[in-house]
Order: sequence, then structure tokens, then C-alpha cells
Amino acid sequence: MKLMAKAIYNNIQAEIQALKKERNAVILAHNYQVGEIQDAADFLGDSLNLARWARESEAQVILFCGVHFMAETASILCPDKKILVPDPEAGCSLADMIRPEDVRHWKLEHPKGVVVAYVNTTAAVKAESDYCCTSANAEKVVRAIPEDKEILFIPDFYLGSYVKAETGRENLRLWRGYCPSHVLIQSEDIKKLRSEHPQAEFIMHPECGCLTKSMHLADRILSTEGMARYVKESPAQEFIVATETGILYRMRKDNPGKKFYPASEHAVCNYMKMNTLEKVVESLENLQYEVKVPGPLAQRALLPIERMLAIV
Repeated sequence: MKLMAKAIYNNIQAEIQALKKERNAVILAHNYQVGEIQDAADFLGDSLNLARWARESEAQVILFCGVHFMAETASILCPDKKILVPDPEAGCSLADMIRPEDVRHWKLEHPKGVVVAYVNTTAAVKAESDYCCTSANAEKVVRAIPEDKEILFIPDFYLGSYVKAETGRENLRLWRGYCPSHVLIQSEDIKKLRSEHPQAEFIMHPECGCLTKSMHLADRILSTEGMARYVKESPAQEFIVATETGILYRMRKDNPGKKFYPASEHAVCNYMKMNTLEKVVESLENLQYEVKVPGPLAQRALLPIERMLAIV
């Protein structure tokens, strides 16, 4: 970072810290955010931990640096707090792959089915569901449901496939949604990287499009928070990381002596990258843009979210 650029960066970070104090605000940032926002965050993590931190925080204003469904979840859990996002257009392609009417139609086809919704869904879809889960606890959520119950898993096909393989639940039905960033990670690239870095451990997120072809190559299949924790604890010095590239900033910052190789340089979520430091400043200055889930919808979506948080 050039001297002038570093000075500007430090000034912006100082301004954000002052605004947080003035507004009684905290910043929650997902692991896929740009490094500058990760540096500004009070809490950095995956969807599950961010949801818990939102609820536990005593701050009256929560600036959620992630994508829209995450802020919705915080609004549902914290109806008395002001939930802000830096950019209201930061959505999620995976969440857009299923609508509440799709869930209602699927339930009509499987009237005894239990709907398990990945947290990467809108509040309206969560309201049609029985349980929510994240990649960190999806397997545990499914195992908590009686084995004779048919499960309708939405919307991520690859995460659902992983859970189905791990639990052996043949009565687990899968929606055909996917994350466009994770689907770019291909088994051929992983094989090449493993050949180039034979000492590297290979860690993989269960949303990856090459999951069924490559899970046998993985040393660990983990959520983003699980990945961040694992690379700290592992004695290995090199890692091939199959998930959105934003997490590499945190890994390199937390583990300066270790090397990290993205499974694909193209696995970038453009929605996550829509948030910037400048937008963070504007959001805190003007208390914009608020995400508020309407009361009746929030009440219906709260139960599956509560069930998710209760299973650790």
C-alpha cells in the first residue's frame, strides 16, 4: 500500500471507529467480505456465528456487511435493533433460486415432509420452513429430525448432497439450487493444485460444485468458520482452499507463516464485494439502509431460525 493510500485508508478506518462509538453501533462482517471491511469489523465469521453475535450484542445499531438474507436474519432475531446494510443491492443468487411459492408447492407434493432451509434463503422462504441450518450445522440439524421423516432440503443441491451422504438419509429430497461462485470450483483444478503442492492440505466448503467428484480428495469439508479455525490448529504449512476467495484475507492475516492457494481464482461473489469502506461510512453517517422484516413474517420465520441456533 502506497504511503498516500495507506494514510487515506487509516483515516477512513478511524472515521468508522468514531462513527461506531457515536451511533452505538457494531459491524458484523462475513468471511467473504473484502479485507478492508474485515479490518473494520467488530465480529467476523460465518452466517451461524454472525446470527448469534447479532442477538447477543448490546449495540442498538448493527451494520451487517454481508448479503441481504443475513441482515434479514439479524432483523428477525433483533426486532428492537436497527439493522443496516452498506448496499441494499447486495443480494444472493442462491437465495434467489427458490421462492416461497416453490416451497408451498413442494410441500403439497410431500405433505409429511420436513422442510430444512439453508440460511442462504429469504425471510419469506424461511417462514415456509420447519428448520434452518448453516453449512456448519446442517448435518446436525438433519440428524436431529426423526429418521422416518421425509426431509425437503432447500435450496443448495451440493450442501444437501453432502449431508445426505454423511447421514445416509435416503429420504432426503434435494432442491436443485447452487451458488454460482462455488460452482466454478472444478475437480480438474483441484487435482492440478494437489499435484503442484503435494504437502498442502485440501479443505473444502460443502457448497462447491465439484463436491461429489472431489470430496474424496478433501482432508476436511468445513464451513467458512470451520476452515478459519482449522488452518490455525493444523500443523500443515500449506492449504488449498475451496471456497469464495474472500476468506483468504483472514487466513493469511491470522497465519502469516502459512501459505494458502485458492482452488479457483474465479470463485468470487460479486454481491459480497459490493460493500466498500466508503459505503460503510455513508451507512453509519446517515443510518442507511435499514433492513426490517415485517412483524407477521418475522414471527413465522423465527421458529426455524431458533431451531438452527439451538443445534450446535
